[in-house]
Amino acid sequence: MWYNGFLDLSVWQLVAVILLMTHVTIVSVTVYLHRYSAHRALELHPAVKHFFRFWLWLSTGQNTREWTAIHRKHHAKCETADDPHSPVIKGLGTVLRTGAELYQEEAKNPETLRIYGKNCPDDWIERNVYSRFTTGGVTLMAIIDLALFGVIGITVWAIQMMWIPVWAAGVINGLGHAVGYRNFECRDAATNLLPWGILIGGEELHNNHHTYPNSAKLSVRKWEFDMGWAWIQLLSLFGLAKVQRVAPIAHRVEGKRQLDMDTAMAILNNRFQIMAQYRKLVIAPLVKQELAKADASVRHQFHRAKRLLAREPSLLQDQQQVRIDAMLAQSQALKVIYEKRLALQQIWVKTSSNGHDMLEAIKLWVHEAEASGIQSLREFAEQLKTYSLRPAALA
Repeated sequence: MWYNGFLDLSVWQLVAVILLMTHVTIVSVTVYLHRYSAHRALELHPAVKHFFRFWLWLSTGQNTREWTAIHRKHHAKCETADDPHSPVIKGLGTVLRTGAELYQEEAKNPETLRIYGKNCPDDWIERNVYSRFTTGGVTLMAIIDLALFGVIGITVWAIQMMWIPVWAAGVINGLGHAVGYRNFECRDAATNLLPWGILIGGEELHNNHHTYPNSAKLSVRKWEFDMGWAWIQLLSLFGLAKVQRVAPIAHRVEGKRQLDMDTAMAILNNRFQIMAQYRKLVIAPLVKQELAKADASVRHQFHRAKRLLAREPSLLQDQQQVRIDAMLAQSQALKVIYEKRLALQQIWVKTSSNGHDMLEAIKLWVHEAEASGIQSLREFAEQLKTYSLRPAALA
């Protein structure tokens, strides 16, 4: 029938086609716009880049320079008043409901485009087609959908148009800074929504990304999966992509007992993994130990203590800081490991530009940790000595 379009698909076939087309859009955003254009974490073959640009013009009307500039500004100004779409500042509901509108508003800011929109496409087709006829692509897509799918094609088109505003502009930019788990205590509120980044192409692993923004691979833990990375590997297999950067690997050389410049630089490079280890190896066992000893009248103060004591200080709310102070007043051991955690974090904040000063600061920290009398802290200090920039076989 004419109203079913040229393809005359069944319901399930239509669902499959919609999922396929929206997945191509997601891949275009995460691989091309995000990891390539905004962060230069990989290189792409010119044909692949142009396919993604063309598909995004058809399926979203998104301009590469605008998206890139807004995203770079988001990282540069994250969780501040200048962040284009921070739920911490603007409110979660606002970002969820009007994420696309926030993008459109920021795209009108010429300073954002000037400062953050460098090294984006400026060829003939960009100037004369994609940027000039911003709604031309989505209009053409509507015609194609109607021709292929018939009357239901307008629904197909509507789903395509809402896919990125809902999942990327709303869910990732909103929920990705509000709910989920955190592998690393980066300085913003980014979270991992799920350990399996399939539906949104790996963007679900938002905390990992904000910790290592220039990494082409968003999964870090063994149990995490990044669909975007799977596509990058496939493209690389055919010579269509080349990975430039991934998150650093924390190498440890068992038996290494000397703190040297190699150790200091390895600790700096892997500081987020090391702080995650501090939470696991020092904070968690001591909280469990102190909770077992605590009087029943004060045990409620230790609720979610592990998370609070490992939380990035700049993200703590006033009532959370009050709870931390109450816990530390109850336990001298917790006070010591909390202060040592903050001191360790301050080492690379204050001395990362001077390797010698950083090495001396780490040596002092390790010496004080070993003299603390806290077993888990002493063992962690010993473990710090084993870090190296090179794998054990090459060290």
